[in-house]
Amino acid sequence: MAKPVCDDGTLRAIEQLIYEWARLCDEDRLESLHTLLVEAGEYRIQSRYNADHGLPLSVVHTRSGAQLRDRITSLRVANVYEKHHYRHLVSGVQVIGVEAGVHEVRSNYAVIRTMEHDGSMAVFSAGQCRDRIVFDAGEARFLARHILFDSRAIDTLLVIPL
Repeated sequence: MAKPVCDDGTLRAIEQLIYEWARLCDEDRLESLHTLLVEAGEYRIQSRYNADHGLPLSVVHTRSGAQLRDRITSLRVANVYEKHHYRHLVSGVQVIGVEAGVHEVRSNYAVIRTMEHDGSMAVFSAGQCRDRIVFDAGEARFLARHILFDSRAIDTLLVIPL
């Protein structure tokens, strides 16, 4: 068995950060997502295919909390889309390395989307999160949240952050 890269308290704080991101999305409290990033934190959603082939195109790529806040404001004010809800399933949270206070973390996710008008449900997205997490004033925060979805494309408009 591999030696743990961090202590149990650190791992628990990292898990809680990842779970809180999912909860904010699932409970439609998107305006608070930026608080889980450091101010210059990066949030990116990219196909696994593009990442594996060194192709830089991402579906979403923000480079600061302000850019993420702007995207959420656009979602609330300008975007027109069919109302739906997410339910995240998160598993396999693992710290794979720590260097200069930056924790490299991997976890798996699946998002079930429920359409409000008819209640239909489907697996909307599944993949891996490749996170870089730091502790800022004792609190775990994302330095980078890189979500890699396993399919080659999102089948419809991606409105709500994953």
